[in-house]
Amino acid sequence: MCVFLPAAGASSQASRRRTQALRLVSSWNKDHNCAFCTDHCKDRMNTNTVPGTWKRPDVVTITDWLAPVIWEGTFNRQVLGRYYGRQNLTIGLAVLATGRTADQYLEMFMRSANKHFMSGYRVVFYIMVDALSRLPDLEPDPLRTFKVLPIKGDRWGDFHLTHMSSLAEHILGHIEDEVDFLFSMTVNRVFQNDFGVETLGASVAQLHAWWYFKNKDIPYERRPKSAACIPFGQGDFYYDGSVIGGRPLEVLTLIEGYLQGVTHDHKNGLNSTYERHLNKYFFTHKPTKLLSPEYSWNTALRPPAQVWSVKATRLSRWYF
Repeated sequence: MCVFLPAAGASSQASRRRTQALRLVSSWNKDHNCAFCTDHCKDRMNTNTVPGTWKRPDVVTITDWLAPVIWEGTFNRQVLGRYYGRQNLTIGLAVLATGRTADQYLEMFMRSANKHFMSGYRVVFYIMVDALSRLPDLEPDPLRTFKVLPIKGDRWGDFHLTHMSSLAEHILGHIEDEVDFLFSMTVNRVFQNDFGVETLGASVAQLHAWWYFKNKDIPYERRPKSAACIPFGQGDFYYDGSVIGGRPLEVLTLIEGYLQGVTHDHKNGLNSTYERHLNKYFFTHKPTKLLSPEYSWNTALRPPAQVWSVKATRLSRWYF
């Protein structure tokens, strides 16, 4: 039998919680001139302080567990810039690029991230490669640092296992002492607009571009014996596995949960996908901030009217 938490749904209790949250945010916007107060508010209240502009009735902007969903038009860049500009932050961005994926995508990823990812803030790029010859000839912009982390190929025979296990080792070894926030992304990505501090949070999940708008027949793992199982009738959102983020130790906890799930399934002769394990993790460990599909738009899809500004596009490939 699956182990699960009750899903947040359209119950009267959930509706009351949503109404209370909206009133709380409205009151906050009226009474405060700063971006945030406590750590709780940072992630669980909308980051905009300009009255009215955070409201996007066409999309979900806050979850039933009071986590903000970040869309263009739901935050104030100037307010966030003043707040985070005083924090002396360093943000990490980790990417694994091996074999033909490095040859095809790494240069595009690095050039676009160098320009658009956390512009104006210190960033450490952690580039995990299996061969130094795959690195693009690229000089980091000011405030940017490139750190190359060699790995020994696809040591687990699985892209995601290699990525996550290697990243966990480096978080424990040095990353947790080097950055305040950490993102991990797949290399088949091109940044197109500012991917900024509005995305920072303790635990950050990326909404899946296709499944957010389709919102039916969501491909959760349904086999009861799998550690990734979410029972029929349960679940809230479907998350895109190509982006995770948060405080370094929160990212580490997510990775540990994924690796434990894979080990459990292997012992039971099962082989669920990385993305399904990720969705189970976020189902039982609710993220404190969600990124709209604007932050990971699939190039195979035409953006609907709700997508105002695509921050990054993800190139479709079966092996991601």
